[in-house]
Amino acid sequence: MIGMEPLVAPEWLAAELGAPDLRVLECTVHLVPRDGGGLRVQSARPDWEAGHVPGSMFVDLQEDLSDTSAKLRFTFPGADHVCAALGRLGVGDGDRIVLYDRGPGMWASRVWWMLRACGVDTAAVLDGGWTAWQASGGAVSTEVATFPAATLTPRPRAGLFVGRDEVLAAIGDGATCVVNALDGAQHRGEVQNYARPGRIPGSANVAAVELVDPTTNRFRPLDELQSMFDVTGTGRVIAYCGGGVAASADAFTLFRLGRSDVAVYDNSLNEWAADPSLPMEV
Repeated sequence: MIGMEPLVAPEWLAAELGAPDLRVLECTVHLVPRDGGGLRVQSARPDWEAGHVPGSMFVDLQEDLSDTSAKLRFTFPGADHVCAALGRLGVGDGDRIVLYDRGPGMWASRVWWMLRACGVDTAAVLDGGWTAWQASGGAVSTEVATFPAATLTPRPRAGLFVGRDEVLAAIGDGATCVVNALDGAQHRGEVQNYARPGRIPGSANVAAVELVDPTTNRFRPLDELQSMFDVTGTGRVIAYCGGGVAASADAFTLFRLGRSDVAVYDNSLNEWAADPSLPMEV
């Protein structure tokens, strides 16, 4: 098939479960506060094992879909790596891929954006994720689904992930809006989860957690989302956060709003704040 809608409802997924070309992936990761500040990565596999969307598989973003040789967590490992990892799970060319998580959609959006960078256009995010699935009366299973290994062909798209040099060049260039997907307190420098508090100079703030209804975890209506992103103007956008995850939710939403010139700063403040030569403001 050619493409699919980027956001699908739980009711749609319930009707499609069992289709031979459907692959459902849970992408949840837990970030647990450390004593003394910072966040620790914790796998959500035990949650998935305790109950999940029937037929779904668990994909570990940290272990399976990140460059484990990199110094910074969640670094995009490249299209070949991602496609090979998903192929081992049985995700192949032409399969419809539905991604969900147990939070406000950021982890699923991250994997969706990675797949877009790989040239895979048959993926969608489950609107509301696990919260909406349960609220809609979706079935819950503890069975482990397995599929034969498949071939998922990488067709890399350039420019969907950028590095620090491109972000540095964008500051004040007048043609690019750098947007912070972290919450307002972190944007203002009132909370410090990274090496230095604050934000990349001149960046706007569209918090990823505000993109969804806090009760249902479903994305807000497109007209509301458009109003939130009016601050980005109409030119190029580079989204960042702590490690490129919340930023992917902003990028995913901009795609849904019809914006094509959007990139994610992959290592975001994990890299930027740790380098004293790079400017920050509060």
